[in-house]
Amino acid sequence: MQVTPTLNEGLKRAFTVVVPSADLQARRDARLAEVAKTIKLPGFRPGKVPASLVKQRYGASVNAELLEEAVNDATAKLFEEQKIRPAMQPKVDVVSAIEDGKDLEFKVETEVLPEIEVPDLSGLKLTRLGAKVSEETVDKALNDVARRSRKFETIEEDRPAAKGDVLCVDFVGKLDGTPFDGGTADDVNVEIGGEGFIPGFAEQMEGMKAGEERVINVTFPADYQAAELAGKAVTFDVKAKSLKKAVDPAIDDELAKTIGFENLEQIRKIITEQAEGEYQQLSRLRIKRDLLDALSEKTDFEAPSSMVDAEFNQIWARVEEDRKAGRLDEEDAGKDEETLKADYRRIAERRVKLGLLLAEIGRKQEIQVSREELLGAMQQEAQRYPGQEQMVFEFFSKNPQAVEGLRGPILENKVVDYLIELADVTDKEVTPEELAEIPPAEL
Repeated sequence: MQVTPTLNEGLKRAFTVVVPSADLQARRDARLAEVAKTIKLPGFRPGKVPASLVKQRYGASVNAELLEEAVNDATAKLFEEQKIRPAMQPKVDVVSAIEDGKDLEFKVETEVLPEIEVPDLSGLKLTRLGAKVSEETVDKALNDVARRSRKFETIEEDRPAAKGDVLCVDFVGKLDGTPFDGGTADDVNVEIGGEGFIPGFAEQMEGMKAGEERVINVTFPADYQAAELAGKAVTFDVKAKSLKKAVDPAIDDELAKTIGFENLEQIRKIITEQAEGEYQQLSRLRIKRDLLDALSEKTDFEAPSSMVDAEFNQIWARVEEDRKAGRLDEEDAGKDEETLKADYRRIAERRVKLGLLLAEIGRKQEIQVSREELLGAMQQEAQRYPGQEQMVFEFFSKNPQAVEGLRGPILENKVVDYLIELADVTDKEVTPEELAEIPPAEL
């Protein structure tokens, strides 16, 4: 194999590779001999088909198969000899394919991973925020439980609906005068001034009496989940059937039993544990963000442009979706496209650099992802598709790249855990509201 370097600029490398025909001929003859043993042609006994006929019939397909194999083998050998760690899948252009008596020639271009010097982390200082679950938080959650278990009693008094009352209604939603899917329902209890409906829907029912009909005009939010209705003005033909009042059950052991628990104390315990779990997740998110901000200041190596481009393209695709759906935050919505792209390219570069640094720390510290951890991640992914778990596992078994997609986040979290253990961490108690305020990443 002859290798001629053609580019060595920054992180970019390019080579011309020539594989002598003599090296390929023996492999092709061996492959054709294997084919000859298995094919069946009229007039010939198995294994007795002439080599010339086998070559005539199957030579092209064998050459194509051998071409891919030879290019992959030669590229792998090239990277090993040149001590190259490619940042992304290399680009390969075949100059001359496999033919009788001709050498195989191809060009390969790639970006290499930069040399990363792990910075001194001995003086790393972090603050771990934490919050306690208050009695008020548990009581509020219990009130929500009681609210979901409320019953509705009919109000016999002949009067219009006021705020806090509940109207039992039938309605038909129409877009441009035509009923739309999912917009029709009967016997729906609507709390006047309550939440859970389109803004303006319940409010316009105030003052209706049982038996009254009314046309309501509302506009769906721009980020409504049904894209065909998002941001659209529609009407609802509403018929009030009865006036009711909501009655919340007492918060006691009987309520607990009606929803499948032994007693009220068991519910309080579960609510507390769930809130503690949420606070712990927020605490980890905050300290991880602070850690990444600290590491970002220590990344002084060049990021491979191909990796930055790939990361930016993923980010920008989501930004475009949010922009079309009207979900951009106020700050981004006020920027022109050039400024917005520049901002998100900096974010993409930061992510790539931090990912490479964490991977390098993991490599040097020999932090590994176990088979059990990967299997657990696959199981979590499979649980997202009830009834299709086996298909998910088959997908991973046939797609090594998808498995690597699971390995990356696991390794990153293990490296983050290692660095947090290494750091000088100060614990600080804050309110749940302060804990939930996630500041933007420093760029």
